[in-house]
Amino acid sequence: MTATIERGAATAPVLKPAPSKPTPSGKRGGFLRSSNGKKAIMAVTGAAMVLFLILHMLGNLKIFLGKDSFNEYAEALRTLLEPLAPYRTVLTLLEAGLVIAVVLHMWAAISLARRARQARPVKYVAKKSQAKGYTTHIMRWGGVTILLFLVWHLLDLSFGVVNPKGYDAAPADRLIAGFDLSRWWVTLFYVVAVVMVGLHLRHGIWSMFQTLGWATRFKALRPVAALVSAVLVIGFLAPPLAVTFGVIK
Repeated sequence: MTATIERGAATAPVLKPAPSKPTPSGKRGGFLRSSNGKKAIMAVTGAAMVLFLILHMLGNLKIFLGKDSFNEYAEALRTLLEPLAPYRTVLTLLEAGLVIAVVLHMWAAISLARRARQARPVKYVAKKSQAKGYTTHIMRWGGVTILLFLVWHLLDLSFGVVNPKGYDAAPADRLIAGFDLSRWWVTLFYVVAVVMVGLHLRHGIWSMFQTLGWATRFKALRPVAALVSAVLVIGFLAPPLAVTFGVIK
């Protein structure tokens, strides 16, 4: 007998494997979705916030020169580029830009932290040092505290929504009423938020030096980061504490 060989399986068409989905880096906006892109966002927004803090601190200290000096400074901010721009337009844009910078800074930081955890799903056997653990908590919860304080600060002293004097009062009067001893909890919230800003800033400046490769070559940069942070903290705390304790009336 002649055996009949079935060749159906042998002659069946060969299916090509389905193409793999593109990786996140291959999508549009790949640079911003990458680690380097998020670090760039953190660097740009961080630099913008540091510049704002320095200028804002110098303006706040004018309250020690008298109410008129502080009111003139506040009015100058509200009339920037007049009459080319309507009253308070530039200041409103700056305030909105600051909020956007804080949100983008936090988004980039959270995204980088999540990416680091995904890249290392198994925790190290060795425990983290206490100092590093404190730093992690400060950077995580400090950002949230700063964002909440920024919103409150704008509602209180910029728009007068939650200020006892309201929006129509002079800026110096709103400042003094806002940090009155009867509102000690506002001053306490301010102190906590500013200290968080200082700790966050010290770590951020030192991280920037490390990223640029300066930390190993210039040992003095660590105290520089601490000094800048300390100056900003003292400068921001001086006016509200002076009002709360009756130095400024």
